[in-house]
Amino acid sequence: MVKVYSRKPQNAEKAVRSSGANIRVHFKNTYETANAIRGMKLKQARGYLKDVMAHKQAVPFFRFTGGLSRHAQAKRWGTNVCRWPVNSCKALLTLIDNALANAKAKSLDESKLTINHIQVNQAPKGRRRTYRAHGRINASCPTPATSSSSLRLVRPTSRRPLPPLRPRRGPSAFSAVS
Repeated sequence: MVKVYSRKPQNAEKAVRSSGANIRVHFKNTYETANAIRGMKLKQARGYLKDVMAHKQAVPFFRFTGGLSRHAQAKRWGTNVCRWPVNSCKALLTLIDNALANAKAKSLDESKLTINHIQVNQAPKGRRRTYRAHGRINASCPTPATSSSSLRLVRPTSRRPLPPLRPRRGPSAFSAVS
């Protein structure tokens, strides 16, 4: 079966990809975890996911925040809502490990790899039944996730010095007029 990715890398020789389909993890947790590691270097992302599994760092929740409690570990991200989704971290670690193996096969330097694209979509809902007391039957429809990632080899860039700050000109023209 041919894997279909949502984005093609600009330079295919210096990029690696990996994907997973119908992974038995919660979609919402995996979505927020993937957003947290987007843009990180490979080693940094692996360390972050392992810290989340050890409850040393938390995954901030920005979109799916209904019913979540607040915690001080979310201050690092500028929010107050976070969680520690262990199963989502394990699934994304597997995805990153697969991309790392692909990078070794292409003989790329893994210390310069950066997660430049990661995407999580909902997989088809499961169709199961839960048998209850007194002969009742309820639907049990888990929402798994499908994810794909793309790692890109990034050259170390020399940072230009920032331009000097301009002196402040006084009150703004939009300030309160007396």
